[in-house]
Amino acid sequence: MATHVDGGEWWRDAVFYQVYPRSFADADGDGVGDLPGVVERLPHLRDLGVDALWLSPFYPSPMADAGYDVADPRGVDPLFGTLADFDLLVDRAHALGLRVVVDVVPNHTSHEHAWFRAALAAAPGSPERARYLFRDGRGPGGDAPPNDWTSQFGGAAWTRTADADGRPGQWYLHLYAPEQPDLNWRNLEVRAEYLSILRHWLDRGVDGFRIDVAHGLVKAVGLPDAGEIPQGWEGRMNHRLPYWDQPEVHDIYRGWRQVLDAYPGDRIAVAEAWVPQPERLAAYTRPDELHQAFNFPYLMAGWDAERIRSVVDSSLAAADKTGAPPTWVLANHDVVRAPTRLGGLDRALAALLVELALPGSVYLYQGEELGLEEVLDLPDELRQDPVFLRSGGKVRGRDGCRVPLPWSDDGPALGFSPSGRSWLPQPAAWRALNAASQAADPASTLQFYRRALRLRREHPALGRGTGPAERAGRLTWMRTPPGTLAFVRDPGFVCTANPTDAPVEYGPIGALLLASGPVDASPDGGHVLPAHTTAWWSVGG
Repeated sequence: MATHVDGGEWWRDAVFYQVYPRSFADADGDGVGDLPGVVERLPHLRDLGVDALWLSPFYPSPMADAGYDVADPRGVDPLFGTLADFDLLVDRAHALGLRVVVDVVPNHTSHEHAWFRAALAAAPGSPERARYLFRDGRGPGGDAPPNDWTSQFGGAAWTRTADADGRPGQWYLHLYAPEQPDLNWRNLEVRAEYLSILRHWLDRGVDGFRIDVAHGLVKAVGLPDAGEIPQGWEGRMNHRLPYWDQPEVHDIYRGWRQVLDAYPGDRIAVAEAWVPQPERLAAYTRPDELHQAFNFPYLMAGWDAERIRSVVDSSLAAADKTGAPPTWVLANHDVVRAPTRLGGLDRALAALLVELALPGSVYLYQGEELGLEEVLDLPDELRQDPVFLRSGGKVRGRDGCRVPLPWSDDGPALGFSPSGRSWLPQPAAWRALNAASQAADPASTLQFYRRALRLRREHPALGRGTGPAERAGRLTWMRTPPGTLAFVRDPGFVCTANPTDAPVEYGPIGALLLASGPVDASPDGGHVLPAHTTAWWSVGG
């Protein structure tokens, strides 16, 4: 059984690194990443300077949604290895000073889960069906879905079953793919099962959980129609839906917190909760609930000074009310990679320095330390994302940010697999971006990340800050030219950022610690910050 590492509230200013196992490193040569591959590459994470890795799902699954359709939440899919491989990964990570957070997927199971197989074989109203959300249809013969809810992957959120005699039967809810039936979290058996699942992995030494679709477990009583949903991300986020962010979800996480607190070593849980206002997001991190929640409004703020400042202010204010640290994220396995989304690597690196200078925790996504862009030209026949498949190709989906990493310039798979195979093809341009070459180049993106993370760890103002409690890590905005931003953190740190298309001149600030681009001296003793550049400064003392 894996060992565990103790630590005092380590998560409050930790840097987490998301490992998407199928695309990280392949040890057995089948072209798909696996747990032994992760073990081999753990020194890369240690040298990068992160505090923890978050593993996306590795559980037994038919892979209708890249493993987020879980058939057995206590096992390891043979595609990725064995439970022994997992235990070794945890032990090796802990020996390197890295903590391990794993995904838990509680909103739905796979349609191949034993519970759902039993539900399909059972009659309407049975205990087996009560674990899920089965309902009679509407209209003559029940031929219409029970309500107007739509799947996040496109199409209706309901699929009709067939009775034992072949006649059309009840419908079941799936907010994602039909292969991902939603659980009924008003069912006490479901709640008890997931407490048991948490204990299973905690007993194996994991340091915490990332909770998939944390805002979606409980649905409104009666499953009412959603009505017309606004278009666009912000419109959808601000529209209250009967299947997102229901108040009863917080009762679930109070129970989870009790389980986590019963284990030594500050085990944690972070919510993937897509809710619009930081105040609503903060409710998930009240002292008796979860430790953190992903800050998606920050991810969606883009490279815009006014929007960044607004989100930072509201995030810090909300965090103050609960005592939980804010989190900051620019990329993950569900969104377009930052250099492509923000308009270039220069902007992504500038945004990174802003992110790393803020109070709280940071989440990085594998490959961003190499400066990888979104792969936009994947052949349609190779795409596997259900978003792409269910939309008939109209929505390109998320495969472009999930292409396997380039570790070296060796062979067609660039060091990802000893066989040269890769489940998605890597672009030719990635050969020059491989990790081995970048590790040997002081001017590389990888070395820039290493310097930034080292400074973040070492500087007394960064992370949660040190020094007098009333000043430690405090953030104060400075007056800056329009379209730019700058802030002070005590003691002795300034971050200046220029998200505009023109250079900006600053007066004397202090000693330059790190910048995402060249910073020139101005005639008056100040500095010129180029367009789309961020700089860190040491001031005072």
